[in-house]
Amino acid sequence: MIWFNMNKKLTVCYFGIYKSTYTRNRILIQGLKENNVEVIECNTREPSFRKYGQLIKKYWPIRKQIDIIVVGFPGHTIMPLAWILARLSGKKIVFDVFVSLYDSIILDRKSHSKFSFHALKYWLLDWSSCGLSDLNISEVNTYTKYFVKTFGIKKSKFRTVFIGSDDTILYPRERKFPNKEFLVHFHGTYLPIQGIPYIIKAANILRDENVRFKLIGKLGTYQEAMDLVKEFNLKNVEFIDFMPYEKLAEYMTQADICLGTFGDIPKSYRCNAFKIIEALAMKRAVITAGFPSIKDFLTDRVNCLFCEPGNEQDLAKKILELKNNLELREKIAENGYQLFKQKLTPKVLGRELKEIIREILKKY
Repeated sequence: MIWFNMNKKLTVCYFGIYKSTYTRNRILIQGLKENNVEVIECNTREPSFRKYGQLIKKYWPIRKQIDIIVVGFPGHTIMPLAWILARLSGKKIVFDVFVSLYDSIILDRKSHSKFSFHALKYWLLDWSSCGLSDLNISEVNTYTKYFVKTFGIKKSKFRTVFIGSDDTILYPRERKFPNKEFLVHFHGTYLPIQGIPYIIKAANILRDENVRFKLIGKLGTYQEAMDLVKEFNLKNVEFIDFMPYEKLAEYMTQADICLGTFGDIPKSYRCNAFKIIEALAMKRAVITAGFPSIKDFLTDRVNCLFCEPGNEQDLAKKILELKNNLELREKIAENGYQLFKQKLTPKVLGRELKEIIREILKKY
């Protein structure tokens, strides 16, 4: 057993094939640094087998400088290498499993049949990667329950660290010019979990209510969404391509309300969405379906407004309610922003991860 001085400054090796600019990784790395943790990134974006050699070359010289390895998301395929290096150098591993590959690729996107070889592969990747770590972190408690039930992993091997938003980029600011219409904002990747068809059908219901929808993003079901707008001949829906966060902040500032997720599929009931946290950070009132995963940290009519999953009628009703009730809209926006500052900033989340790291170092 290696004794660890709990009073010394922590040094973390952030390890893997993760993308540094991806919000989950960026927030946790930034948060650790804001809590006086030294972070050494041992990272490669090499897609071929050369990535293993590159990671070994980067890790081995710094192995004596670090206290622990944190494997960033996505790190499922790199966990066997991380485990070998950790055992050879006497280190422990925290794995940011974040979300399940089997859930995302097989159950959500339905890229392959549940009975296919690919389904088995992703199931085994989830199971083995979580099993190889000393501790796993997931994004919400409902996702932890999913991992425990689906893969038979002990609940004691999980801790929850919520997703956050970069408060140096997304923060409240004054609107530059007044809206002629009530502006509803959405940004995302058009995956089934986001429920874009329900947003468009709600827009159709509200076509004569002076409500305009701006949908930012692409991928996923983007073409189907465009086809649905054409089918309804909607003039109150505008599609906008992906953009940098700095530009996204300008669009969110102009919005009256922001939308979360509405897809009535199993994954929706157990995971969170960056767009919801980003709206809280911008002090914008949020409407989202009332999934158990969202109820983990949000309260209906206090810091958000819930609607029924997969129900465009109820979504349209809730949009109209916030349009016609400025007091409720402002209360939800303010309370949501206060919640963000208390629980979801990089500094707060980094402090939580730091405490988890200290817990595992103290335990072992």
